[in-house]
Amino acid sequence: MKPTVERTLVVVGSYAEAADAGVYLYEFDEAKEELKLLDQKSGYKNPTFLHLDVPRRIVYALAETAAADGSKASDAVSLTLDASSGRLTEANRAPAANGPTCHIQKSADNRYLTLTSYHNGLVSLVALENDGRIGSLLDERKHEGKGTNPERQDRPHPHSSFYSPDGKYLFVCDLGLDRIRAYTVEGGKLQVHGDTELHPGAGPRHLAFHPNGAFAFVINEVDSTITSFRYDAETGSLHKVEHVPTLPAGYEGENTCAEIAVSGDGRFLYGSNRGHDSIVVYEIDPDSGKLAYIEHVSVQGKHPRHFSILPGGRHLIAANRDTNNLALFRIDAATGKLTYTGHSVSVSKPVCVWAGRFEV
Repeated sequence: MKPTVERTLVVVGSYAEAADAGVYLYEFDEAKEELKLLDQKSGYKNPTFLHLDVPRRIVYALAETAAADGSKASDAVSLTLDASSGRLTEANRAPAANGPTCHIQKSADNRYLTLTSYHNGLVSLVALENDGRIGSLLDERKHEGKGTNPERQDRPHPHSSFYSPDGKYLFVCDLGLDRIRAYTVEGGKLQVHGDTELHPGAGPRHLAFHPNGAFAFVINEVDSTITSFRYDAETGSLHKVEHVPTLPAGYEGENTCAEIAVSGDGRFLYGSNRGHDSIVVYEIDPDSGKLAYIEHVSVQGKHPRHFSILPGGRHLIAANRDTNNLALFRIDAATGKLTYTGHSVSVSKPVCVWAGRFEV
């Protein structure tokens, strides 16, 4: 019997024209701390966000398109991932939102995709077939209102959607409204469950739950802060604990935040700064959810729109859009600190990176 071998594979989404490569597949060699390009796919305009379904070996991608009236819309694409050959193959593609989208997420029960449209203020719900193919657009909700920042919050800007650890609620971060809106999915429809208000001018972008399910952390793009919440699973509500800065004291340059992640052991939190071009590292108090500052680390590039902690928790990859590179860092398990490995690969305008470990 052939022995089982594990491969760590990395998928990358980017800004790209349909004629150009936009989705990339790499293999990560942990011993050598290197990334090797295996495959790349074209045919998708601006596949800027991906969702990697490791168990079913599927990559879901955004693909910008045009509606009948000429306005921008979005398809969702399912790509099968052959871990042995290192190849991506399109399974299908279908309309998924009546606006350009910036985020795609799958429900834990494999029944739905949710997409958010920053520019059109929309949240859409899309069915998934049993084999993981994209089904029909089931429902769409449009947010209303505005925030306090006249330049960034003149209207709703849903930026992401994340399911709660128990799978009962969908939390949508709306940068334009300083609000996290909770939905439930009932009969293929999105039903508003309730709102969590953030401080004025925050601009919530992405959210990460703690592995223990008791806490959630939101990175605020507009004012460069992170807000900690205690999650009440019974009521599906978030209760504020504190908020902390993502920037060092005294920094006066322009900055917007992007991605946030919690280490697999729940001890450390990471957030990216675009402008300061760094990742901030905090230690998480396991009892209160409060954060203690550890360090800032240069991303070895510019505009880190996304980053990902690799399986095993020993490495992190930052996707630097404006310098066209993926930078690889080592994570100290004891301290949470990052060290640049010296390894960087060139890729055009990378803005999303996910990794998974596969048996072959």
